[in-house]
Parts: sequence; structure tokens; C-alpha cells
Amino acid sequence: MGISCDDVVIVQQGKNPGEPTVVTINCPDKPGLGCDLCRTVLQFGLCITKGDFTTDKKWCYIVLWVVANQSSMKVDWERLKERLLSACPSSCFYKVYLNIQSSAPSPSPVYLLKFWCFDQRGSLHDVTKVLCELEMLIQRVKVMPTPDGRVLDLFFITDCLDLLHTKKRRDDICEHLMAALGEYCITCEVQLAGPEYESLQGNYSLPSAIAEELFSYRLTDDKACPKALSPSLATVKNTSITLDNTLSPVHTLLQIQCVDQKGLFYDVLRTSKDCKIQIAYARFSSTVKGIRNLELFIQHTDGKKIVDPERQVALCSRLKEEMLHPLRVIIANKGPDTELLVANPVELSGKGRPLVFYDVTLALKKLGISIFLAEIVRHETEDCQWEVYRFLLDDSREFPLGNREARNKIVQRVRRTLMGW
Repeated sequence: MGISCDDVVIVQQGKNPGEPTVVTINCPDKPGLGCDLCRTVLQFGLCITKGDFTTDKKWCYIVLWVVANQSSMKVDWERLKERLLSACPSSCFYKVYLNIQSSAPSPSPVYLLKFWCFDQRGSLHDVTKVLCELEMLIQRVKVMPTPDGRVLDLFFITDCLDLLHTKKRRDDICEHLMAALGEYCITCEVQLAGPEYESLQGNYSLPSAIAEELFSYRLTDDKACPKALSPSLATVKNTSITLDNTLSPVHTLLQIQCVDQKGLFYDVLRTSKDCKIQIAYARFSSTVKGIRNLELFIQHTDGKKIVDPERQVALCSRLKEEMLHPLRVIIANKGPDTELLVANPVELSGKGRPLVFYDVTLALKKLGISIFLAEIVRHETEDCQWEVYRFLLDDSREFPLGNREARNKIVQRVRRTLMGW
């Protein structure tokens, strides 16, 4: 009795426009598999409208209904299938599945994309869009304008296809970028990153006042939340997380009700993975009036229910924080300049959230705001590592950056784009 590799991941596109695509995964299980799969779906610019997940700790069966975001990149469904298949434990035959941990793959080498172009509003997003569609992961960015109206973009990237060592793949990237920017493009080259990348690897230390505004948070007092969080009153009222140990002899029922948002399932499964929680069964229902309900039967990794009151409180608090504030957004002054900062927690595996740079540059492009400088750094707090996106913004007539109302509009537009609202 066997199962072919073609049946591990099945992608069935909707017959009519607007209908969701159904993605079915049937494969051996591994810790954190659901998180890895949802991360891949999010990376392709897709939203999960509902889902079912079941596992016996050896084999799992997952069904996801997905739709493309309105502002998304083009979706290559065949590539999505290949990427999901690569995230599954390598086994094409059920009868020979052994519970043996395969050795971790070596990390992909980092390459430097050096890109000169004439300055224009939105060009940074145009470059980012091309890289995302080509399945490049952006590790670090440095954008540096020059007095003569040119811009030097330094993108440190890794290739999901692991083909950047080939001249064809590097030439393909440059051709796509030059086609996207047209006459604004000057030169483009891709090379293996050198010592300049290593110098950016350390954690970045934010000024204490900015770090306090960006990362401080108290669940017990939503009025005290800084503007980095600023959830609407409806979002807070509609967020409910409960644990129930009476319905199953071996599992704890985790029930979540919250306002729907982009990447919601990824955030729940990422938190569960980082907290070493195993999910035996989960159902993510369709959105009703903007509200999402999730039911998960969970255990500790040792196979026991979550019964300790302190652990229950800690898990619920962590999940509620992720439901309300998976991303932090503020505008701050940096000397004479105005800086937009966006932060998201990094997985314990070291992976950051997909498409944050894409969404922020898209929001700023739609607002007509020029980016003077951009950078991606890591910041360490007491209990978490964060990926921080820093953008120095240019003043404009539509959004004078010294105006508080204009700043609030920028923050809200960026946050709504990130959350899919």
C-alpha cells in the first residue's frame, strides 16, 4: 500500500472566478508542519479562508481553502505545489515511513543584488514585487539615494529554488527588474554576498524611548497600549481565547474567536510551534461578519493536556497578544528625519514573517510617499527576537510629516495593509 508523490499535495483551483482554491496535503507529520505550510501559503500572497487539520502524530491530513489577495503578486500554482511538497517530510510511501529525523538542510547562500536606478516614487516596491514573484527571500535591505537623483539598492537575498549559483538565474532576475523599471533602471548585478553581509548580521539596538513605544504592551490595560498597537475597540471586544479540558480525555480544547486578519492561521500555528504545543485536530471556520472562529485540540509535546493554571494563562496571553498585535507600527523622529518602523516577532527557527517589506512598500507607494532610506534589522528584547523594518520618509505636500494627523494616516494605512483590512 503506497502513496505517490503526486498525491502528497493536491491543488484544485476553483471552477468559477472568485471561488477558493482547495489545497490538500496528505503526508507524514513532523513538529511545526502546519506552521511551515501556512508560512509558505502566506509567502505566495494567499489568504486562507478556512481549513481542517488532523494528525495521529505520525501522519497528517490538511485541507486549506485559499484565495489570492487583491494586491497580491501573480500566483504560480504549480510552484506553490512544489514548495508545499518540499516542506513535507520526505516520504512517498506510507508503508516505509519511519520515525527518523532527517538531517537539517544547509542554509541557502546569501547573494547581493546591487541595483542602480533613477529615483521615482514606488520604485522600491516595484523591485520588491519582482523579487517576491521570482521566489526570492529578502534577508536585508539597504537603500541609499545619491545627490544626483540616483538610488543604490542593496538587497541581500536567498533563492527558494537554490539556483542563484547559475548564471541563467542571475540574468533572469536582472532582466525582470530592468523590464519592470524600464528607463529608470541603470545597472543591475547579482553576486555572492561577502563581508558586507556579515557586518549586518548582529542585532540592532533601538533607542530606549523608541523601543519602549514599539514593544511595550500590557494585556490588562488596553487603554495603556502605545500607538504601535492601537487596536480598534471592536477588535479588542471580539477577541476571546479559552481552554477546556472537559471534552476530551487526552486533549485540551483551545477555542479562539477574533477579528479576521491576514496571516491569522500562520500566527496561531507559529505561536503553538514556538510554545511546543502539538495540534491533533484543528478547524478554522469561514469568516462571519469579519469574525473568525478556530477550534484546536492540543497537547504538550509529552502527550499531556495543558492543565497547569500558569501555563494556561501564559498560553492564552501569548495567543491574545498575537491576535491583537502580530505587527507593531510607529512613526518616530530620528534627528531631522522621520522614520517609519514596523516590527514583527521572529520564529524560534529564525524565520521572519513573509511579505512584510512587500506590504509596507505597497502602502507607501499608494500614499505617494517616497522612501529616502530602507533597512531590515534584528532587535532583541527580553523574551523575543524581532525583525524591524526601518524607513526614512520624504516629506510631501499630501503628507507633511510634521503633522500629527498625516502621521496617523500613514500608520493606519500601513497597519491596515499588513493586516489585510
